[in-house]
Amino acid sequence: MIGMTMFGVALVMLMFGFPVAFTFGGVALFFGIYAEGMDLFAFMPFRIMSVMQNTVLMAVPLFIFMGVVLQRTRLAEQLLTSMGRLFGGLPGGLAISTILVGALLAASTGVVGASVVAMGLISLPVMLAHKYDKRLATGTICASGTLGQIVPPSIILIILGDVLGLPVGDLFKAAVMPGVVLIGLYILYILILTRFKPETAPAMPADDSISRGKEIRDALLAIIPPLALIVVVLGSIFTGIATPTESSALGGVGAVVLALIYRQFSFKMVWGAAKDTVSVTAMVFAILIGATAFSMVFSYTGGDYLLEEWLMMLPGEQWGFIILAMLVILILGFFIDFVEISFIIVPILAPVAEAMGINMLWFAILIAMNLQTSFLTPPFGFSLFYLKGVAPPDVRTTDIYKGILPFILIQILVLALIVIFPEWFGMSATY
Repeated sequence: MIGMTMFGVALVMLMFGFPVAFTFGGVALFFGIYAEGMDLFAFMPFRIMSVMQNTVLMAVPLFIFMGVVLQRTRLAEQLLTSMGRLFGGLPGGLAISTILVGALLAASTGVVGASVVAMGLISLPVMLAHKYDKRLATGTICASGTLGQIVPPSIILIILGDVLGLPVGDLFKAAVMPGVVLIGLYILYILILTRFKPETAPAMPADDSISRGKEIRDALLAIIPPLALIVVVLGSIFTGIATPTESSALGGVGAVVLALIYRQFSFKMVWGAAKDTVSVTAMVFAILIGATAFSMVFSYTGGDYLLEEWLMMLPGEQWGFIILAMLVILILGFFIDFVEISFIIVPILAPVAEAMGINMLWFAILIAMNLQTSFLTPPFGFSLFYLKGVAPPDVRTTDIYKGILPFILIQILVLALIVIFPEWFGMSATY
C-alpha cells in the first residue's frame, strides 16, 4: 500500500497549494528512500535524459513561442474589433464574435492565459458597455479562451501523444470534429438564450460611418493572416509533409512573419516572447521530471499493479472503467492542473484501457475534452483567475462562477456524446 499512500499524500499536498513539481519529486524521494533507499534513484538521470531527448516534446516550447509571439502582435485586438463590427448588429453578436475569435486564437496560438486575458481586456468592456449580462459576458470569454485545449495545435494533445505513445498528428486530426461541435454548441447556446432573453445580450446600434462592405473587408483582412498560418501548420501535419515537431518550428517562423505583417516586430518583442516561452516550458518540464520520479517509485512499490487489478474488476468492464476514469479526471480537474493529471493519472489509467481493448486514440480525445473542463471548474479553474485579474471591479467572482456553468455543462454534453456516439466523430470505442 506504499504506492497508494504516496498518491494520497501527493494529492493532499497539492490541495494545500504546494508547488507541483516539488510535491511530486519530494513525495517520490521520501517514499522511495523509505521503500528501497537511495539506490532506487540510480537510473533517474537516464530517465531525465530520455525526457530531454524526446523529439515529440520539442513541439511544446515551439508552439508556446508561436502563441506568445502572436499574442504580442495585437492579433486578438484586431480580430475582436473587426468581428465585433461584423456580428454586433445581431442579438448576442458580440458573444458570438468572441467565440469565433477564441476559436481562431486557439488554432493559431493555443495559449489559454493569453487568449482569456486578451479577450477580457478588449471584449469584456465592450460587452458590458452594451448592457450584456455580466454572467453571459464572463462565461463566454472564459469558455472561448479555453478552446485551445482541444482545438489543434493543442499542448494537451502533444503531451497525451507522448504519454500514451500515440502519433500527435493522428490526435490533431481526431480532435478537429469535437472542437468544431463544441464551438457550434457554444454559438447555439448564445442564439437560443438571446431568442428567449434578448435583454441579456442586446444588439449593437449600427455605425453609419462604416459601410457593410468595409466591415466585411476589415474582418477578412484580420482573419486571413492567422487563418493562413493555421492552414500551413495543421495542413503540413495532416498531409504528412511535416511532423508535428517540424510544423511547430514552421509555426514559430510563421508567427514572426505575421508580426512583421502587423508591424509589431522588434528584437525586444522576440526577446520577451523567448523569455516567456522558457518560463512556461521550464514549468512544464519541471513537472514532468517530478512526475517521472513519482511514477518510478509508484511502479516500484506495486501501486500500479494494485490499482490496475482493482480497475479491471469494475462492474460494466469497459464502460464501467470509462465512466470511472472520466469522473476521476473531472473531479481532480477541480483541484489540480492538466499537466499533473496528464503525467500522473493518465499513465496509471492507460495500461488498463489498453488491456481492455479500448481504442487509445478515442480514449485520448476523451481525456483532452475532460481536461479542458478543468480550466473552467472552480475553485482552481485557471481561466477564472485570468479573467478576474483583468475584469472591472464591479464584476464579482460569483458572476464569473455563475457565467461559466452553462459552458461547463455543454463541455460535459460533448464529452458524453463522444463516449456514446464515437462514430459521429470519426472514431471507434474499441480496436
